Amino acid sequence: MDQSEVIKDFLQEELFLFEDYLNVSTKSDNPRLSEMITYVFNTNGKRLRPTLVLLTAKACGRIIPETYHGAVTVELLHTATLVHDDVIDKSDIRRGRRSVNAVYDNTQAVLIGDYLLSTALAESVKTRNLEIIRIISELGKNLAEGELNQFSLANEVIIDEDAYFDVIDKKTASLMRASIAIGALTGGAEKELVTRLTHMGSILGVCFQIRDDIFDYFQADVGKPTGNDIKEGKITLPLIHALRQAPESLSTEMLQLIRSKAYTDDDIEDLLLFAKEQGGVAYAFEKMDRLLAEGEELISNLPFDESIKVLMRLFLSYLRDRSY
Repeated sequence: MDQSEVIKDFLQEELFLFEDYLNVSTKSDNPRLSEMITYVFNTNGKRLRPTLVLLTAKACGRIIPETYHGAVTVELLHTATLVHDDVIDKSDIRRGRRSVNAVYDNTQAVLIGDYLLSTALAESVKTRNLEIIRIISELGKNLAEGELNQFSLANEVIIDEDAYFDVIDKKTASLMRASIAIGALTGGAEKELVTRLTHMGSILGVCFQIRDDIFDYFQADVGKPTGNDIKEGKITLPLIHALRQAPESLSTEMLQLIRSKAYTDDDIEDLLLFAKEQGGVAYAFEKMDRLLAEGEELISNLPFDESIKVLMRLFLSYLRDRSY
């Protein structure tokens, strides 16, 4: 049993109830719509964000119906962005099986993504909390801006570490921040505690994305082909660091290859090997470990029972050790 399974076991009843809320929110009398929704959610999704909502609310003192509506909101938003991302990236595979756009087509995939976004907004209203609705509104803007920025970086081949972190802050960390904030607010936390916990969400989100980007450099069953990020024009942290650290002649050669955007399988292998040999992957792990250490310190100073802190630390170690 990995760390996430321990946490899910602790929240077993709450997660079962979350699934009921999710199913109710997406139920439709339209057969076509119902079929697509079933396909979207019939995956091995990890439910990390709803788990964060529920764990945080429980740590802060209570889980109420509004907590579940908030958890459904972030899961619907997250799922909608995945559907839209696959259209933008022209991806045929999501979590080890055919993506929605590959099964139906781009038009229907965009529309089902829009439907999920609208459903998320409806669920956020059910929290009856204007602060949560504000958070969700800001989240939607961040997700869209992050995707636009990522597209620009890839299209213009901009190699910049700060720009990379800005993208993952908006695309990944913003969802984790929102999840923890919703859990804290519905759990009854005071403003100062909500702020501290929200910072934890940023740490979790950045670490999650760095680990996800590292997967691209190794052969493993993680639901996407190795080297896929590079093929899609996404220059992530390992390659950014390698280009900065390598001898100028080698870095120039690799940069010319990236800017050509005409990758063969051998080119992809060369770039993956280059990032590893020039310390890019090791640097990404080091960056993640420093953030996780900051998260550990933050958890130690939270006013929670030790049993809750243990589960939060398990979440941190899961982000570092997960295999997919």
